[in-house]
Amino acid sequence: MKLTRLALSKQHSLLVAVIALLSIIAFISEYFLGELFTQTLVYQRQLITEGEIWRLISGHLLHTNGYHLLLNLAALFMLWALHGRFYSIKNYSALFLLCSLFTSAGIYYFEPTLIQYVGLSGVLHGIFVFGAIMDINAKDKTGYLLFLGVWLKIAHEQFYGASAEVSNLIEASVAVNAHLWGALGGLLFSVIYLYSIHIRLRHPNKS
Repeated sequence: MKLTRLALSKQHSLLVAVIALLSIIAFISEYFLGELFTQTLVYQRQLITEGEIWRLISGHLLHTNGYHLLLNLAALFMLWALHGRFYSIKNYSALFLLCSLFTSAGIYYFEPTLIQYVGLSGVLHGIFVFGAIMDINAKDKTGYLLFLGVWLKIAHEQFYGASAEVSNLIEASVAVNAHLWGALGGLLFSVIYLYSIHIRLRHPNKS
């Protein structure tokens, strides 16, 4: 990867830094405020059913332990290094929110046995898909390899499950279906995003 591909502008970097900071604050806060703080934010199926819908988003900022947090933050910044040039405050906000909601909704409606969930990994898969598609749109051939690779990874997880080593490291079962739903959310966002760009280019005078 060339250094010139790194996204260094405020527009490309701000929300990535904010998400990382919120995740770190949430992790540290548990030590000072106890589990009461995190229990108000975690994805918890029954409480969502009772109307606490903010958990559909806030749960993604929590992590099971320090290794889980570091793994997700490393992936967050790796994706920024790869594809940050495609990020803006507007599109990244929409991408993050849609992938968060799509992941949580997919788990909620299609995996009723999963009572509690935390972590960014589902959303990160959606962000990965978006970046790969934007590479393809920019005529970067590596985008095809990245796009194929992420779906092969997801397919492998669906048939064989997640790595036992990762599960042991984060002290929790890896929610492989969260990866699937997050990736589908990223795919949906990418289609809508590129279509909106296409419409604006064809009709530049329309707001």
